[in-house]
Amino acid sequence: MSTQQDPQDQQNQGNTVKNPDDWKTGGEPMTGAQRSYLHTLAEEAGEEVDDNLSKAEASKQIDALQEKTGRGADQNQ
Repeated sequence: MSTQQDPQDQQNQGNTVKNPDDWKTGGEPMTGAQRSYLHTLAEEAGEEVDDNLSKAEASKQIDALQEKTGRGADQNQ
């Protein structure tokens, strides 16, 4: 029995997106990159940004604003 993974299985795992609620570091403050992108999206959407979000909260907010603004719509296709 081989211990190597099938290349197709490796590729599928690379496309797996983990729920921000399950991130081990999700409770830490958002990163600088998240803050910058969140402000860009919020400005486009005409919304305010809470600068005290956690990494997980920022990720969810980014997803919501991407949907609202149409940014990132083709990234996972």
